[in-house]
Amino acid sequence: MDTINITDLEIYAHHGVFEEEKKMGQKFLISLQLSLCVRKAGLNDQINATVNYAEICKFVSDAFTCKSYDLIESCAEAIAEEILLKYQMVREVIIEIKKPWAPIGCIVDYVSVKIKRGWNTAFLGLGSNMGNKNENIGNALELIEDSKNVIVNRSSFYITSPVGGVEQDDFLNCCIELKTLLTAEELLKHVLTVENKLKRIRAIHWGPRTIDIDILLFNHDIHEDEDLIIPHPRLHERMFVLTPLCEIRANYVHPILQKRLQEIKDRLEKEQLEGIKPMEAVTAWTE
Repeated sequence: MDTINITDLEIYAHHGVFEEEKKMGQKFLISLQLSLCVRKAGLNDQINATVNYAEICKFVSDAFTCKSYDLIESCAEAIAEEILLKYQMVREVIIEIKKPWAPIGCIVDYVSVKIKRGWNTAFLGLGSNMGNKNENIGNALELIEDSKNVIVNRSSFYITSPVGGVEQDDFLNCCIELKTLLTAEELLKHVLTVENKLKRIRAIHWGPRTIDIDILLFNHDIHEDEDLIIPHPRLHERMFVLTPLCEIRANYVHPILQKRLQEIKDRLEKEQLEGIKPMEAVTAWTE
């Protein structure tokens, strides 16, 4: 990935914990590294094929001075997010904010905060087997998508038989590819909020539900804690997940198994035909 670098953009602003800092203001130095592809601009000599760094400097200056923050950490987060939202060709930004006049009672050149932020790729699985299933999933998709979460791909809907041994109605399932500015933990909170809004009730393990939203993959990360495991631990065993996933990104590589999703699906189909694994009924559904 190519980069555009801006070093020590000087801005006078009113950020700080102390009241004097907010009243009097002080000098800040902001450095940016923007990751994007500048190949087209380099070949065609066209400024609209890249990011105009003069425009970026003005944009950052305006964003940095429009509001007073206590912490330069907050300033850095706000500016990184605004750059990523406004300049869609920028995939990642590294921002460092230096504070040369920091009132810390010691002699230093400056104190600074440096962060790296960018767009993440997540794959989510959605399912519903209560009420109007199509409407439930449609409502979930609308609630998931916002300025920080953009659905870039969505599979067909599939009618699938329930797993887990609980007698219940068939599910309607699909998968989506999401471009998100959220971390995996933040995305989990977001989808749980969506489930709550759609009245998801966790009364019976693997039981019926108005909506179920699972984070299946997040970039190529391996993540495990008490509340979140990525990749989803049963992704490779579920045809109702692999079928819609392969429809949208068959060549995506599972970060643990190091196999493409299509390879995992083919292997599972073979094991089901040989009787090694139980068969799952997964049928395409015409909307």
